[in-house]
Amino acid sequence: MIGKLKGMVDSFADDSVLIDCGGVCYETFCSSRTLQALPRVGEAAVVFIETIVREDMIRLYGFSSEAEKAWFNLLMTVQGVGARVALAILSALSPSEISSAIALQDKAMMGRASGVGPKLAIRLVTELKGKVPATGAIDAGVLGLQSALGEGLASSNITDAVSALTNLGYSSAQASAALARIVAREGDDTPTEKLIRLGLRELSS
Repeated sequence: MIGKLKGMVDSFADDSVLIDCGGVCYETFCSSRTLQALPRVGEAAVVFIETIVREDMIRLYGFSSEAEKAWFNLLMTVQGVGARVALAILSALSPSEISSAIALQDKAMMGRASGVGPKLAIRLVTELKGKVPATGAIDAGVLGLQSALGEGLASSNITDAVSALTNLGYSSAQASAALARIVAREGDDTPTEKLIRLGLRELSS
């Protein structure tokens, strides 16, 4: 089974890349994020591979990191998510953003992916709760705060600060990650106004 390709970028298509490994070109289907991260044609590339074998085809899926590959496999454990939808999710969200969406039970964030409707978004955040792969894990303090927010257990000063920051245009994942770092330094009894001020400083740095 192919686990990784090391070779030269031969050419790109809309949803795939040809990797030339010693004169043999492997067609590898990728998320748009992975395609954008790859070097230019003629340059050396390393792509992590997941091979899917069916009766009528063998298809390679390529990823820029092991975290992205781990999420691809985990996403496909949810009913209604095949390789195409999993790649669409990975095109719309980074592994850390997927972790945040699940921890916060943020259906809207998950629904940003093409092909993910409201029902599937709910199924994704519900069925994957607590199943973040080790390679896609986010900071324990951030994940703890995001889980508390998603379950309605966070204190009011923190939830009010998250709300204020999201109203200013930051995503809930960005706001909660910034506030998790602040709370770790300042304590969870920090007044809302100070949390907002420090949060804005954290997010703009």
